[in-house]
This record gives sequence, C-alpha cells and structure tokens, in this order.
Amino acid sequence: MEVSKTKSSFYRRLYVAWLIDSQTATSVPALMEATGMPRRTAQDTIAALADLDIVCEFEQQAGARNHAGHYRIHDWGAIDKQWIIRHLRQIREVLGYP
Repeated sequence: MEVSKTKSSFYRRLYVAWLIDSQTATSVPALMEATGMPRRTAQDTIAALADLDIVCEFEQQAGARNHAGHYRIHDWGAIDKQWIIRHLRQIREVLGYP
C-alpha cells in the first residue's frame, strides 16, 4: 500500500500523542521501544504535536535530575481522540507498527 509522506507523518503524530495520553509510552525511550522509531524521530514527532495544536508538555519528576520525568497531553486541540482510538488498527498498519 502506497502512503503519502503527509499521511504517514500525520498518523505518526496522532499515534505518538495517543501513546503518551494512554500512558503506554510517556518518554522518548518508551516511544522508541513501542514504535521502533529512532530517538531523533521520536523527539521531532513530540515537538511537531504543537503544529496540530496538541499541547504536550514534559513534566519533570520531583527531585530528579537529568530530565527524569514524562510527557503529558494537556489539550488535544481540534483532534478527536476517540477517532484515533477507533482507527488504531488502521494507523498502525499505515505506519507498519505491530
């Protein structure tokens, strides 16, 4: 199946936001493990969530050093989180994720 770069990029952002919001993967290493994406791709994808008006912020663990903590979705903007949940299988297939 041929998928445009725009669609795969959009789906990747939605999937990463869902992984963070569902607390399945709330850190860059956890996202790398869950998806197999390289560190830089995971970091860039998190940063790109703002382009979709998804508010994702890093929350530092109290008393911890060296960026210990997790990401949290504070606002989905115009994105319907329920649509993502209903289409998870399709999103994973397009991205080639298990």
